[in-house]
Amino acid sequence: MVGVKVTKSGPPGLYSFAVTVRHDDTGWEHYADAWEVVGPDGKVLGTRVLAHPHVREQPFTRRLTGVAVPRDAAKVRLRAHDKVHGLGGREVVVDLPR
Repeated sequence: MVGVKVTKSGPPGLYSFAVTVRHDDTGWEHYADAWEVVGPDGKVLGTRVLAHPHVREQPFTRRLTGVAVPRDAAKVRLRAHDKVHGLGGREVVVDLPR
């Protein structure tokens, strides 16, 4: 994970995330297949499934909107997942806009 942009997306507590991922995708057998937004308590608040490999598109950015975050949370953590290694790579902690 190389970048995250977070914005408010409507009613209080809802956010949108634009996440940029870099992964050495090699094809259908090994590619970044998801990323997650994780709350302060470790609960997964949202998952963006990546439906196909991005062999020729690196890095790439995908959005997830309407993620409900507890109102008392000031930060969330984002982490990526790939088909071979599971969760891994650089996790990113971001401050939520108020």
